[in-house]
Amino acid sequence: MRFSLPHAALLAASIAALPVVASAQTVTSPAQVQSGTYAIEPGHTQVGFSLLHFGFTYYNGLFSNVSGTLELNSKTPAASKLSVTIPVASVQTTSNKLTEELKNDQWFDAAKFPNATFVSTEVKRTGKDDAIVTGNLTLHGVTKPETLKVHFVGAGINPMDKNYTTGFEATATIKRSDFGVKMYVPYVGDDVTLRIAGAFEKQN
Repeated sequence: MRFSLPHAALLAASIAALPVVASAQTVTSPAQVQSGTYAIEPGHTQVGFSLLHFGFTYYNGLFSNVSGTLELNSKTPAASKLSVTIPVASVQTTSNKLTEELKNDQWFDAAKFPNATFVSTEVKRTGKDDAIVTGNLTLHGVTKPETLKVHFVGAGINPMDKNYTTGFEATATIKRSDFGVKMYVPYVGDDVTLRIAGAFEKQN
C-alpha cells in the first residue's frame, strides 16, 4: 500500500496525538483524585434509560443538559455529597413522535414538572473503585429514596480544555409507577434501568 504525502502527514499527526489522548486519564485510583467542589460537565454527562417494550425489545432513551455539583472527599468518601438536576424536556429517543409524547402530561409532564433531581443522603464505599450512593430522587413531583451503584472511571487534566476532570459511571433500577408515570404499565415495563455517565470539572 502506498501513501501520498498528505496521507502520510495525516497518519503521522494521528500517531503523534495518541500519547496526548491517553494521558487525559492520569489517575485510576479514586484515593488519588483531588478533593474539592466539582460541577457537572454537561457535554459529556448522559443519563440513559431502558425499559421492556411489550415484551419484545428493550427500548432506550437519553436525557442530557444535566447540571449539578459534587462535593468530593477522596480520603473520606462517606463525607462526599452529590446533587443532580435533569431537565425532563431534554429526553430523546429514536422516534420523534415518542420523544414529544414523553414530554406531555400522560408521561413526564415536563411543563408542570420540568426537572428531575437526585440529592445524596449517604455514600458508602463498597470496593476500591465502587460505592453505593443513596439519595432522594424527585421525578414527576414525587420524591422517593433510590440507590445508585457507582464506579470510578478516572481523573486528570482534560487535554482539550485543561480542566481537572473526574468521571464516574452509575446504574440504578427504579419503578416508574412509583413516581406516577404509569402509562401503558404493565405492557410497557414498569422497571426502568438507568445508566449514567457523569463527568465533573473541579471548581476549587
